[in-house]
Amino acid sequence: MTTAAVEVPEELHARVPAEQRGPGLDRDAVRLLVSRGSEVSHHAFVALPRLLRAGDLLVVNTSPTLAAAVDGTVGHARVVVHFSTRGDDGRWAVELRDPDGRGTTRARAGGPAGTEVRLPGGLRLVLEEPLSERGERLWWARVSGGEVVGVLGEHGRPIRYSYTERDQPLAVYQTVFALPSADGAGSAEMPSAGRPFTARLVAELVSRGVQFAPVALHTGVASAEAHEPPYPERFAVPEASARLINAARANQKRREALPRKGGGGRRAGGRVVAVGTTAVRAVESATGPDGVVRAREGWTELVVTPERGVRVVDGLLTGLHEPEASHLLMLEAVAGRTAIGHAYGEAVGGRYLWHEFGDVHLILPPEVPHTGHCGSNCG
Repeated sequence: MTTAAVEVPEELHARVPAEQRGPGLDRDAVRLLVSRGSEVSHHAFVALPRLLRAGDLLVVNTSPTLAAAVDGTVGHARVVVHFSTRGDDGRWAVELRDPDGRGTTRARAGGPAGTEVRLPGGLRLVLEEPLSERGERLWWARVSGGEVVGVLGEHGRPIRYSYTERDQPLAVYQTVFALPSADGAGSAEMPSAGRPFTARLVAELVSRGVQFAPVALHTGVASAEAHEPPYPERFAVPEASARLINAARANQKRREALPRKGGGGRRAGGRVVAVGTTAVRAVESATGPDGVVRAREGWTELVVTPERGVRVVDGLLTGLHEPEASHLLMLEAVAGRTAIGHAYGEAVGGRYLWHEFGDVHLILPPEVPHTGHCGSNCG
């Protein structure tokens, strides 16, 4: 089965966060689908520490989520501005959308250049040029009359899509790994793979010898209707995290070189598991053709596909994506198309929940390693 053949019923769209589904629940009260090649198993997310091993390394995105949706007007018409990405020149990439009367939005024709949007607090936003030749959904816009960060803090709300039940406070969209940026930068949409983690679960992982490597990738506004590939995004891989990843890879290679006893697969740690597709994009953008991760920051245009493959990531913890979503190409780069199609068929059959408040999928390499080292996307 391929992911394109999977149909996700409406009732499998997660409409509220896990902690709002019943008394006494926390955000870690989600299910965990684990796939190792064609092998699939089903767990509670709180079982994650028992599924990882001492020496494994989780790469986590520390980008905070912004209250990136702000009401405005174009002439007499109401619009909603989704602030996507802050440019180096002070402009913002934005998407204008029409309110749909249900608290969410629908797509709106982009542009034209010179369109003026009045925002709360006396700010004025003027569209200047499309962000990309790909289309006119996102525009570079200049804001005058105040600071965007201040408007987001006072008048913004998290971006919400139509499958959710109601608006949620910004705290619901912050992960336990989120760190404020000095310049107010952050993600227009939550790095949602990290959402189910709690401080308690992180402490248990650390106590079992699992390490964490923080990186940052500030996500822009996704294409809710067209599922476009990601646009360039700002990222940073610190020196300390690059060293942790390289050390984990070196330890893994040393263990793989040891002879196996009893003919079975070794249960050695040292796997590099990215928490979210954003973490994959960040760390793979900082990895050279030699497979060495180096401290880097700036903008990345990397799109991870099965043809490009992955260089350092062995596994991926991620949410469940729409079958037509461009993110699935990255999942296929890690595990292969057949394995992802099989896992998604199991997820639908098992009534897993989709989207940012839904269940999660842990992709790991098969237990028995191939002869030699061929990377995570072999086979």
